Amino acid sequence: MRAVPEFGHALLKELGAPKSPVIDTFAEVRFKDADGKTVIPDGAIVCKRGQKTWTCLVEVKTGGAPLRPEQVASYLDVARDNGFDGVLTISNQITASNSESPVTVDKRKLRRTALWHFSWWRVLTEAIVQHRFRGIADPDQAWILGELIAYLDSSASGAGGFEDMGDKWVAVRKSAHEGTLRGNDAEARAVAERWEEFTQYLGLGLSQDLGRSVVSPRPRNQTTPERLDESVKELAADGALTAILRVPDAVGDIRIRADLRARQTLTSVTLDAPREGRAKPRINWLLRQLAEAPADLRIEAAFPSARQTTIELLDVVRADPDKLLYAADPKREPKAFTITLARAMGQKRGKAEGSFVRETRAQTFDFYRDIVQQLKAWQARPPKLRAHEEPVPQAPSPEPPRFEDEEAREVGDATDPLAMPEAS
Repeated sequence: MRAVPEFGHALLKELGAPKSPVIDTFAEVRFKDADGKTVIPDGAIVCKRGQKTWTCLVEVKTGGAPLRPEQVASYLDVARDNGFDGVLTISNQITASNSESPVTVDKRKLRRTALWHFSWWRVLTEAIVQHRFRGIADPDQAWILGELIAYLDSSASGAGGFEDMGDKWVAVRKSAHEGTLRGNDAEARAVAERWEEFTQYLGLGLSQDLGRSVVSPRPRNQTTPERLDESVKELAADGALTAILRVPDAVGDIRIRADLRARQTLTSVTLDAPREGRAKPRINWLLRQLAEAPADLRIEAAFPSARQTTIELLDVVRADPDKLLYAADPKREPKAFTITLARAMGQKRGKAEGSFVRETRAQTFDFYRDIVQQLKAWQARPPKLRAHEEPVPQAPSPEPPRFEDEEAREVGDATDPLAMPEAS
């Protein structure tokens, strides 16, 4: 962060740090706690701009080492006693935002001191986006950032992404498949926590390739524990795990559903149908966009004021678009289409070929690349002016009366009371 300020500022601005000319960083800083015991956080960061100074302590874990709540709590006390703004933790644990922490501490310690968290995957993502898309002005700094990316991307660094679904995955997958999983099983919540991390891992992975921030949206004010409760309930009731990824400017959200009972992974996207035209032309509008798509895609059409939908495979609809029409009223225009790709679920635990993590990640990226990024939302044509019209011909002005011959002129002249008499 000190050597490549553009990268440092991109990370620290999320924590409220000012954009200082120099980011001062320190390692193995030493403090005395309230009991006189020496406390040594891994580092400290200082940013100064004008009259404002922002400081934080840093605690780092690599590999499978988790953050320890009691250690983080002691650093929060040191930060408070020394006037630091907060404590930043970095580990392989992935959270939905920097304000969420993998550890639970006494909330009273957070009244005046903030607690932030970055996963190593989040740090690597920011480095890649900065290096590949935003660019680094100084070539030496660009080289340094490239070396950081290479280091973090190496398994030897201990700063990996998402490794697996945890040691409870196999048992939970089997119970869900057999329909015996219960919502109060501790194993179910452990898998739900791993699924939440996996969702964030997928979003950050897409961000690395797209250079845009891909997020997993939640209902307003929903906390992570509430989100986990919802996932456990769905896992026990339906044997499925679901997630949503939102890519900026994409035609719709990517929905991921891991159906453990059917042992299938489904990725889907929903887009609005055209708001003009009859029913069949609206279906053909979609088919033209899916000309190169896999034939086994599922196409589902939804209709206004109707719960029933129509669903067929893409190759069937290509041969006969009428298959998607509403059976009770073929003239009823569809209001939305849902496109779904279903694949066999990976069964292995880790990240090797055939594993759940690897196969689901590959399916999500392929679905976005081959389907979602190719789709365009319907747009109404702008109103057009009428063609230029020729001016309406006007009736000719009446001409003054004309005499038909010279004799008539003479008669006219003679009878004209204003005519002058001829000289004798």
